[in-house]
Amino acid sequence: MNEIPKKSRAVILSDYNRNLIRAIIGMIVGERDIPALKKDEVLIKMEAAPCNPSDIAFIRGGYNIKKSVPAVPGFEGAGVVVDAGSNAKYLIGKRISSFIQEDKDGTWANYFIANKKDCIVLKDELNFEQGACLSINPFTAYGLVELAEEKNCTAIVQNASGGQVAEFVRVLAGLKEIEVVDIVRKEEQIEWLKQKGAKNVLDSTDENFKQKLKSLANDLKVGIAFDAVGGDMTGILLNALPVKSEVVLYGGLAGVSVQELNPFNIIFQGKKLSGFNLTEWIENKGKEEFEKINHEIQDLIIEGKVKTEIQAIFKLDDVVEGVRTYIKSMSGGKVLFTA
Repeated sequence: MNEIPKKSRAVILSDYNRNLIRAIIGMIVGERDIPALKKDEVLIKMEAAPCNPSDIAFIRGGYNIKKSVPAVPGFEGAGVVVDAGSNAKYLIGKRISSFIQEDKDGTWANYFIANKKDCIVLKDELNFEQGACLSINPFTAYGLVELAEEKNCTAIVQNASGGQVAEFVRVLAGLKEIEVVDIVRKEEQIEWLKQKGAKNVLDSTDENFKQKLKSLANDLKVGIAFDAVGGDMTGILLNALPVKSEVVLYGGLAGVSVQELNPFNIIFQGKKLSGFNLTEWIENKGKEEFEKINHEIQDLIIEGKVKTEIQAIFKLDDVVEGVRTYIKSMSGGKVLFTA
């Protein structure tokens, strides 16, 4: 039996900084003590961990979750369980994907600790690259499309359509025969999405964008819009949608407060602005239902019907270059870190 490690080699964020470049440069790779496992915790040998928009916001100190610094970033990752507390021994040896948000070291380390409730056992056919990106984006997309189903929507709008959540939304919505209007902000993304089968793609930098969005949303009777951006875009979406429609905010890529809202659209047209919190959504699912969804999502990836695009893989020692690569082209696919 292999000896259980006492230390991990990890990316360490010394302090938060709104200036992203300074925050990134301030990260170093060093050793961290591995604390004794609590009864519901597992120790995971990391095989792959992605850089997500939430990680970028975290490094800047602008995310909903702040950890005591110095801290190890990384909310998501995959690997093999090498040790476990008394209530989680059944996970030893399992290949898992995990999502960590507590005030503890994250996944950008060769070993990290997770609670058993935050572990998803991977099917043998699912590789670690896809498994590392399983816990956040696919389930977020599933939850969003579920909201559209509950509203009996025949069409939806989404922005940040070059991203990974949007790709899963398109596939899942297509399986439910829900039409999708995609919004991008780069001309090259329009052709790329159309080559992938997207029918309705709008460029938010087009001078006639607002009118085109309103016309298309009303023609298709769009019932809901998924907003990953915030800022001006939230109000633009809500103002353009038909009466009694809803904008669901699930991200804040713009980095600024929601704007452009016309209050009369909410007061007199029955429009709504709501939020989607993945953690809350998962907590509201029973164990049996969540496992059913988990199997459905993993099977879609294994069957090649959808996948997370990976643009580059970096060692932890190259974390600065890796994060820089990601922020230069977040729509180009995930950047993964390996030990």
